[in-house]
Amino acid sequence: MQPAPLARFPIVITLPVAWGEMDAFGHVNNIVYFRYFESARIAYLDAIGFRGGADTAGIGPILASTECRFRLPLAYPDTIRVAARTVDVAADRFTMEYRIVSERSGAVAADGSGTIVAYDYVNTTKATLPNDVRARISDLESTVQRDVEAR
Repeated sequence: MQPAPLARFPIVITLPVAWGEMDAFGHVNNIVYFRYFESARIAYLDAIGFRGGADTAGIGPILASTECRFRLPLAYPDTIRVAARTVDVAADRFTMEYRIVSERSGAVAADGSGTIVAYDYVNTTKATLPNDVRARISDLESTVQRDVEAR
């Protein structure tokens, strides 16, 4: 049995497709997919408590790169589920994967990725990813793995 398209993602948010997100070709403009990814990324960062600020000595996330593989055009009206997970953690960064699923079609509309670097906003340089953030990523990702294995 094949797992559901979002089964291995710990963060899944639901968003409506807005009429104003469509372009002259009658489908959601490509830049909007990156906004959807951003919304899932922020939900993920909230879940691991890594938004930066005074409590982290000025260390926070900064997006270094992102990409998208468009698979299905989206259009109004629709509701989408946007998911995020971390697939790799390095000394100063982590790599996230994203997935957008159309509720109307039940199909994957896009897959993407992003590299998030730990950034020292006080000294304006990259930093080591804090150990507590690493631990929270591991904890969040392991809950999904246990859920998948339990099925």
